[in-house]
Amino acid sequence: MKSSLQQELQTTGDFLALTRANEWSIDSTFSFEVSCKKTQAKSKVSVLDTGIIVFEPLDHVSSKDIVLSCAVHGNETAPIEICTDLVKQLILGELHLQERVLFLFGNPAAINIGKRFVEENLNRLFSGAHSLPQGDASGLINKERHRALALENAVRDFFTQGSDISSERQRYHYDLHTAIRGSKNDKFAVYPFRHGQPWKKEQLQFMLACGVNTILLSHSPTTTFSYFSSNEFGADAFTVELGKVRPFGENDMANFAGVTQTLTRFISGEDLQLKDYNSEDFSIFEIYQTINREQENFTLHFADDVENFTDFPQGYLLATDGDIEHRVKKAGEAIIFPNAAVAIGQRALLTVIPTDID
Repeated sequence: MKSSLQQELQTTGDFLALTRANEWSIDSTFSFEVSCKKTQAKSKVSVLDTGIIVFEPLDHVSSKDIVLSCAVHGNETAPIEICTDLVKQLILGELHLQERVLFLFGNPAAINIGKRFVEENLNRLFSGAHSLPQGDASGLINKERHRALALENAVRDFFTQGSDISSERQRYHYDLHTAIRGSKNDKFAVYPFRHGQPWKKEQLQFMLACGVNTILLSHSPTTTFSYFSSNEFGADAFTVELGKVRPFGENDMANFAGVTQTLTRFISGEDLQLKDYNSEDFSIFEIYQTINREQENFTLHFADDVENFTDFPQGYLLATDGDIEHRVKKAGEAIIFPNAAVAIGQRALLTVIPTDID
């Protein structure tokens, strides 16, 4: 017998509504089959927890395991709307499924309050950081730490089950975000640290097809979701920033046509129509300074509306952290992800410099 949750989901295809109505968990998991109206191909849909849903083709053996995550920060609505629409099309049989896909809506409780997080930044809690001894003020571990562990386990199980289907598989994880402030480069992607492995030009071409031509190369381990999948499972992974944070209903979805079309083609097995790699198509940066907030008295010395990728003259005072001054060290050095309100010990600002790849 179908549960009321399953019946509603199969009728409406609205996984976001189910997720928001069950902030931290659902009473039971469930699965069902759907048929594509165009191809008659059958797929299995499995709801594993709130915000965690898997699609698996039943009529053929796929070759790719794809993770698409959104709402790791609850107020970043454009990626939520993109993933919600893709999930709906798959449930209602409007989109052919060629590959296994795991959709993750990271922080449903934060979605409901329209904020980045409830108690703690979820995108600083992966690669085991959720279990480090840094609970909330009461000494308890907050729910976002439990959620980070649940998301890690979902990714781990998904990739492991894919390997059980066939040994030669390709793994991907695109963690979709929007930035707190505007940017001179409206869309950009952070390519996680690869521990000596080469940057993949084909993946940059994929980003270009998504409408993302600004790439930030990371040169050290982090506790972000995309680094977790890249480092632990060898997945091709990016943190993808799609414009600026806006409330639901205020996103110009035409601005995301490239990413929506490319992701649709990717999961349905269509030709991606990637351009040949040309370095002139990209603006590539690497991280130069990581500035953490270590004191209560932390100040950024530029306006709140200064955009990401704005550069400052050499010697310019970017931030003070108590008695410590952080200044621009190199010509062309630009800021990214400034946020003076982060918790003590967390990153308050990155600077980047232009670079290229071999």
